[in-house]
Amino acid sequence: METSELIKKVRKIEIKTRGLSHNIFAGQYHSAFKGRGMSFSEVREYQYGDDVRDIDWNVTARFHKPFVKVFEEERELTVMLLVDVSESLSFGTACRTKRDMLTEIAATLAFAAIQNNDKIGVIFFSDKVEKFIPPQKGKKHILYIIRELLGFEPESRKTDIKVPLEFLTNAIKKRCTAFILSDFITESDYTSALTIANRKHDVVAIQVYDRRVAELPKVGLMKMLDAESGDEVYVDTSSSGVQNAHKEWWREQCSKRETVFAKSRVDSVSIRTDEDYVKSLIALFAKRG
Repeated sequence: METSELIKKVRKIEIKTRGLSHNIFAGQYHSAFKGRGMSFSEVREYQYGDDVRDIDWNVTARFHKPFVKVFEEERELTVMLLVDVSESLSFGTACRTKRDMLTEIAATLAFAAIQNNDKIGVIFFSDKVEKFIPPQKGKKHILYIIRELLGFEPESRKTDIKVPLEFLTNAIKKRCTAFILSDFITESDYTSALTIANRKHDVVAIQVYDRRVAELPKVGLMKMLDAESGDEVYVDTSSSGVQNAHKEWWREQCSKRETVFAKSRVDSVSIRTDEDYVKSLIALFAKRG
């Protein structure tokens, strides 16, 4: 991508996502993720209505009456974006590819974070960590992130979702809110890695998918390319057997993904490339608020 074209794209996505995050997400983003990082402030006597889980048993035993711990919300969150850059994201049959959609969503979340004075960092991943941008604040930093979102070229074509999750767990010491953005089409089992990451951090999964992956069109003989392996194969899409096999494959993918999210206790949202991702993100934030 030429520099002038990249600058135009950066500017366009900055204007669009900044408006969305400022006008729509700011309040809901903050209410959805506030209080995830709490620091101990002081103790006071128990009052009717206090959560019994906040009782400080050591102080209570010392003074023979109940005291509770008082926490203050940490004013600053750290937000990490785990962004899938594998080759399967280049697919798209509607107005944009999965990568286009994913880039806009990531940029919108980045602007929402920066407007709330939060640090923002990125992990680009395929079947390895392709690039790590440590969390920082500031407009210069966020524009660098958006340039990378638009122009980053991975070394590998494949996907392994375990890899960025394990990196997140080990590299980010302070509890953060982490959005993992992917199509989640992978054969590897990432249940354990996601569970461990979500115990240490607050992980949210955002899946993007194309309607033609969910539903194969009946257009006769079609040459198909596996974007990650490079293998090509001819498929008769009019065949009922092919149609049924594809539907079953997609059902299995959805079921496997939902089972992993449920086991890991991770909030998630699934967004189709021809849908309005704003509505989907608002619904996600409202569910968490």
